[in-house]
Amino acid sequence: MSHSKVPSLDCTRCTHRDCYTARKDCAGLKEEAVELLRRPENEPWMKAAASIEATGYRSWTRLEEIIRLIEAMKLERIGVAFCIGLSDEAERFVTVLRTTGVKVTAVCCKVCGVSKDELGVTRLHKERPFEASCNPVAQALVLNENDTELNFTLGLCLGHDILFNKLSKAPISAFIVKDRVLAHNPVAALYSSYHRPSSGGDSI
Repeated sequence: MSHSKVPSLDCTRCTHRDCYTARKDCAGLKEEAVELLRRPENEPWMKAAASIEATGYRSWTRLEEIIRLIEAMKLERIGVAFCIGLSDEAERFVTVLRTTGVKVTAVCCKVCGVSKDELGVTRLHKERPFEASCNPVAQALVLNENDTELNFTLGLCLGHDILFNKLSKAPISAFIVKDRVLAHNPVAALYSSYHRPSSGGDSI
């Protein structure tokens, strides 16, 4: 739906947060948003999320919240799309998920063994006779074929995660976001002058 009168917002510059304290609707989309939130395909997710926030606030880890969400939504089929470099973390994650009784389909990024040369993409290891490409499309197809109800990503490369998200039929949540420099904690770059892209690093 096109909204020609909806303003281009930059909520980072807001100093009053009246949406939080005084119900102000700066976007003019309240009625439409509430209608969408109350649809049968959306409302259970909203209620489960609110319950998890209220019950486990500052006491449950993200992993614990995931378990509670699976239980609250009564999900039966979970998908995991993971980076092969995080195989150990993926195995641990899947083991925990299975404690809820769900069926888990876990697929690594190199599934199908497609050569980077075949795709015409840049190689990382030029000295190797064969280098498998990450394949987020196949990851999505595998999980789609298994009719997963919710998918989690673990460390997919930037760009590959976008393709996976685009093609996955099931809703997606990221458990690990890849950052090879910061131990997969990308927010750290916002707090360190050595890592902020625009800072150039400290001169000391």
